[in-house]
Amino acid sequence: MALLKDQDREHLKKEFETLADPVKVLVFTQERECQYCHETRMIAEEVAALSDKISVEVYDLVADKEVAEHYQIDKIPATVVMRGGDAPKDYGIRYFGIPSGYEFSSLIEDIMMVSRDDSGLSDETKGILKGLTAPLHLQVFVTPTCPYCPGAVRLAHQLALESDLVRADMVEAIEFPHLSMKYQVQGVPRTVINETTHMEGMAPEHMLMDKVKQAIAV
Repeated sequence: MALLKDQDREHLKKEFETLADPVKVLVFTQERECQYCHETRMIAEEVAALSDKISVEVYDLVADKEVAEHYQIDKIPATVVMRGGDAPKDYGIRYFGIPSGYEFSSLIEDIMMVSRDDSGLSDETKGILKGLTAPLHLQVFVTPTCPYCPGAVRLAHQLALESDLVRADMVEAIEFPHLSMKYQVQGVPRTVINETTHMEGMAPEHMLMDKVKQAIAV
């Protein structure tokens, strides 16, 4: 049974007509699919079927250990959105957990953004990111029913697209309770930056960058 409604399929087909560069979506699961692994794979496959500019590759976390390690995948379900075609590039855009509910819109926006290869960030933010000298890791904790979470995920993924030193993870808080406990997630969205700094809620670009500067100064 398909997950996407016919109306949504038709809408996305039209949206994807504007895709420029090809996009590749990697899905990591396992032989006996975990909870939400099957649905995560189906979402990626159904979306990719709507445009010849989108391709999907499915990997097993255990059987394809080297691939998982290369993309720094340590939990499933996991999704990577990257540039495809003859010049593939991994921007560090990650989803850990099913991109459903409000987060489905994040997945679609990321596909469009990666295809354009344009983060849309301000010149000031781009300048800060160009000055990075060490890796920057953002983890955005979300739930599928949170209407404010996609904005936080989107902004983190914009940073990842802009800088090779940035990796940005969407983490579904309910699917990974041990991480929610570790990072004291009591509400979403909650963005954890380099393990040392956090930000609550969906904040504008300049506020996130203030937190980033605080984190890299630690």
